[in-house]
Amino acid sequence: MVLDFIVYGSCGVYRKENVWQFVNVTLTLDMGTLAIDDDIVGSDLYLALGLKELGKGVIGTPRVLLLLSSLLERSVQKNETLLETAQIKDAITIFHGSRAPTLSVRQYIDRIFKYSGCSPSCFVVAHIYVDRFLQHTDAHLTSLNVHRLLITSVMVAAKFIDDAFFNNAYYAKVGGVSTAELNRLEMKFLFSLDFRLQVTVETFRSYCSQLDKEVAGGLQIERPFQACGIKESWSSKEDSCASTIAR
Repeated sequence: MVLDFIVYGSCGVYRKENVWQFVNVTLTLDMGTLAIDDDIVGSDLYLALGLKELGKGVIGTPRVLLLLSSLLERSVQKNETLLETAQIKDAITIFHGSRAPTLSVRQYIDRIFKYSGCSPSCFVVAHIYVDRFLQHTDAHLTSLNVHRLLITSVMVAAKFIDDAFFNNAYYAKVGGVSTAELNRLEMKFLFSLDFRLQVTVETFRSYCSQLDKEVAGGLQIERPFQACGIKESWSSKEDSCASTIAR
């Protein structure tokens, strides 16, 4: 049976028909959605990152996206240098593609934000989820897996902390992958996290501080990216995420 999408709510993981019958134990979320209190919302750090209260809309590109893309790109460059010199070994996962997409991390994040309609806070939470995924696996962030990890983690974050979100088919179109593949990525991601999606206010604040310090680490600002219309396909086959090499 093909799972169209998963919805996370206060009662755990909702199942569609009997899709979860193959699981021998009941799977529930480590509950506790991120509740951003007033002192954080009004803090200089929160405002400096361009984070807004959920549902209030954002004008322009939030600074947090620039900082996150810079941090991820530098992490990818560092890991690939270490891999080339055999200083670290990478585990091939379902998130690895056969080749790196032509879109940079910055361009990909811009595209996701423009069309997903999710809050800027989702990208901070997604960053936390990716860190947890990497800690639970032997994988390293590289140009072959960063795009799939981004679209999957942002989608999961949107489902967990935002009031409104789209189905997997829509996110798949935004991310340049098939719906079937995104379904598999989501399942693997959730199981790798042991379905623990809770993010405490302290953890959220810590990651915000980490991103804010990225400026001192060498933030590189690229030219503004004009993403193609969501109703259109990617400009070329090379622009979409290449087929995964691990199933």
